[in-house]
Amino acid sequence: MRMPDDLHTTARGQRLPRTERRAQLLEAALRVFTENGYHQAAMDDIAARARVSKPVLYQHFPGKLELYLALIDRHASELERLVRDALALGDNKTRIRTMVAAYFDFVGHEGAAFRLIFESDLANEPEVRSRLDQIVLTCAEAMAGIIRDETELGQEEAVMIGVGLVGLAQTTARHWLSHGDTISKETATRITGALIRRGIAGFPAVSRGEAADGRESTVSPAG
Repeated sequence: MRMPDDLHTTARGQRLPRTERRAQLLEAALRVFTENGYHQAAMDDIAARARVSKPVLYQHFPGKLELYLALIDRHASELERLVRDALALGDNKTRIRTMVAAYFDFVGHEGAAFRLIFESDLANEPEVRSRLDQIVLTCAEAMAGIIRDETELGQEEAVMIGVGLVGLAQTTARHWLSHGDTISKETATRITGALIRRGIAGFPAVSRGEAADGRESTVSPAG
């Protein structure tokens, strides 16, 4: 009986489980997409990079768009996890510093994936655009928790500011990726975090109580 293609043995004579084969294909696709761009990449190229036949590739992904979307989902989930974990730590100053560091770490370790997500040449494709927008929104909603803790802004206002601050972290991280030889990651992270904290501090926070004369008092957000 013929062995299914995705269970063909490896060079060491061991079968490659389906999950490992999928990971192998995604890694090959990431390299081809980032090197050639979506439109110039071909399924033949991806299969060749993964050292599998094209039928094996189609067993896992019915088309190039589905493969591209799977890549975005995979790496977006990792970035969202890093940001959420960062924003669950300590005081707000620590959360902001750690969130910024998460973006720079993601860029440093996953540069190709970062470009795939934030420099996509398929950004106008509705399914891709929807996923890219969701990444920003998810991270901005996490950031909105800090903003509401520190300011008198409501949820929708805090999310809008969060979108801007997440965009700041993304943009500075992308700049650092291209200019890492002129500025250290530590310096870039520190400057970006300070800028975000000062931006939040521009919105006076309502005191948890009231002033002695009955008027609402304000406190300056942590900076």
